[in-house]
Parts: sequence; structure tokens; C-alpha cells
Amino acid sequence: MADAVLTHLDETGKVHMVDIGNKQATARTAVARGRVRMGEPAFRLLEAAANAKGDVLNTARIAGIQAAKRCAELIPLCHSLPLSSVSIDFSLQPDDCLVDINATCRTVYQTGVEMEAMTACSVAALTIYDMCKAADKGIVVEQIQLQSKTGGKSGDWHND
Repeated sequence: MADAVLTHLDETGKVHMVDIGNKQATARTAVARGRVRMGEPAFRLLEAAANAKGDVLNTARIAGIQAAKRCAELIPLCHSLPLSSVSIDFSLQPDDCLVDINATCRTVYQTGVEMEAMTACSVAALTIYDMCKAADKGIVVEQIQLQSKTGGKSGDWHND
């Protein structure tokens, strides 16, 4: 990685927003993944849709979608970009009391949607925590990471 550069720093080391004005708009997709680990009593409530605060996973899905749409308001140097779609999928792992989260964002634009996918996944995970914390204060949000991205000048990337 000798040629790796930090694109949000100018030649003098000052922080700046990257100029994407001359970049070509291309179809771009990013997938982020994360997990929420909780104790068995809290997981069983979530699994049975018996949480007193309501439907945990649908609320987390809406929160994640909303977060992706507002990413530029949360991350200072992110560009505001038009999202073509945002999807949040959950997979319950009962043996380990885990909720796996996959967030997928798509756009046709001059910059990628990695931050939107990561933000969507993070906020979905935090929403699960918020809605289940009454049953378990020790819930852990973990392993939030970019799984893949496609499109743009740097091409496709997959986290194998």
C-alpha cells in the first residue's frame, strides 16, 4: 500500500472535501455488515416479536434507511448523494443470540456509497440495542464493516 493516500487531506495537510465535479457518474453499490449480540432472554423477546417497544427489526430497518439518507449530515466530509435504493436485511442466529445485519446502498453518482451503507448498518444495530436494552444492558454491537463495493474509478472490492 505504498501508494495509498488520504484523499480528505490537501498537500499541506488541511482537511478538505474531495472535489468530485470532474468525476463521471457511474452505477455504484456498497454492502456493509454488522452484528448485534445479546443475552438469551432479550433475544427470545426479539425473536418472538414480543418486545414491549414494538417491532424491533422493522423499526431498525426504517432507522437504517433513514440514516443512509442523512449520512452527509452525520459524517462531515461526505457528499450528499442521491440514493437509488437502500435495503436492510436481518438474519437471526438463535444458537448464538445474534442478529446479523446487511445494509445495501445503490446510486448512480460521482462518488461511492460505502459510508451510507456503513451508517445504515450502524444505526440499524444501534436501534436494535435501544429497543432491547430494557431486557439486556450488555448487548454488544460488533463487526461493522464494508463487505463489498462496486463501481467507480477504483473498481470492485470484496472483503473476503
